[in-house]
Amino acid sequence: MARRKNVITEYRSYFLPLHFPVVLLAGDYWRISDKPSGRLHFHNCLELGVCHSDSGKMEFFGKTYTFKKGDVTCIPRNIPHTTYSAPGTKSHWSYIFLDPELLFAKFLPSAWRNFDLSMYSFHNCNFIFGQQEYPDIYSLAVQAIEELKKQETGYQLSAQGLLLSLYIKLYRMQYLEAKANPDIESGIPEYSLPITAALNYIENYYDQPLTIEQLAEQCHLSATHFRRTFHDIIGMPPLEYLNITRIMKACVLLRSTQDTILSIAEQTGFQSISSFNRLFGRIMQMSPREYRKQMLQADEQLRNQSILEYSGWLFPEKE
Repeated sequence: MARRKNVITEYRSYFLPLHFPVVLLAGDYWRISDKPSGRLHFHNCLELGVCHSDSGKMEFFGKTYTFKKGDVTCIPRNIPHTTYSAPGTKSHWSYIFLDPELLFAKFLPSAWRNFDLSMYSFHNCNFIFGQQEYPDIYSLAVQAIEELKKQETGYQLSAQGLLLSLYIKLYRMQYLEAKANPDIESGIPEYSLPITAALNYIENYYDQPLTIEQLAEQCHLSATHFRRTFHDIIGMPPLEYLNITRIMKACVLLRSTQDTILSIAEQTGFQSISSFNRLFGRIMQMSPREYRKQMLQADEQLRNQSILEYSGWLFPEKE
């Protein structure tokens, strides 16, 4: 029997400023084709979406859901999915990408410190929240989008408050479901990638020395099987993905801090400045110093270009 062709899952990485880790993608440009892409993608942060028109399907790893106008979607990081509109339509969306842990941690009471702020644990709740069934969620999401669009005085604080209220509502739903169904196991949902645990581990511990064996252990796989599975899904070896993650984190620090390049290399898990500079140059096609200089010179322009056009970091396709 012929071996089934592997379909690589796309990784889309968003630059989220450390001081306000939120990015808005809105406007008429954000329309979804009615043609399924044929592959799933996942993000490095939480995705909130609001559907402004039409309907369609969202596919996850083995599950399909229907969306319609007025729906709000909530997709945690590292959850593979794809969206396509009903035949003959192009649904219109607005998206907010954020890091809940960075955005909300200092506002939450100490009793919440052990809670998982990444929202991985929302897998027992719906990914799609209808306007009629969940009017508060829809209202908060739309208000947050408008604040981020208009950027009036105090908009960041206002949007932060709206998103925090939305987050708490979603968390309450999770808590109530867990209380009503104590036998449901928490953890990584069954429709996740078989390597999701390793992706999460890299995201949390990219600044530490990591080995194939450590990552394989997170997925309960042998090192050989893990390495092959990871490459089949992502299209690159695990350690290359780890290094790209480190470089992306370094890009954020180069743009948002005055830390020295040596300090940034150390903060992102590199053992030497030479290896950091070499890898940064290979991936970004420029030195860290050149990158920082360009970001400072073109900061305003780059605020509107939130997705890095690198292999796996894509803008939606235009027809």
